[in-house]
Amino acid sequence: MTNVNTNKYYVFYDGECGFCNFWVHWILKKDVKNQFLFASLQSEFGQQFLSERNLELKNLDTLYLWKPEKYYLQKSQAVFKISEVIGGLYTLLSYFRYIPTSLTDFFYDRVAANRKKLAAGACEIPTAEERKKFVS
Repeated sequence: MTNVNTNKYYVFYDGECGFCNFWVHWILKKDVKNQFLFASLQSEFGQQFLSERNLELKNLDTLYLWKPEKYYLQKSQAVFKISEVIGGLYTLLSYFRYIPTSLTDFFYDRVAANRKKLAAGACEIPTAEERKKFVS
């Protein structure tokens, strides 16, 4: 992938999911240190990310967090790392990473399977400043 900022964390999410979009906007509001960029899994950038890692291109139930040239995390481990990067009280959530991933991903998968029931398809419109954080 070219033109990536190795100092940022990239959040890949289902761009057609209202629940997912809610949480993207939540991260945007909490990202006071300007550490995150966002791309939907359906975007060209998202599909390239998945393809380069031999990940399923059609499986949109998974959240990915990518730190270029270092690592990528998925599902519950991505959530825990996002909370750590945001910091403050949210750091407490990151301590759940010490629970076996099989258990935390079990709960993640239950939420992911029902995410479209949890939120309507309507999405909050990002501000002009927030739109700069989205990679197409």
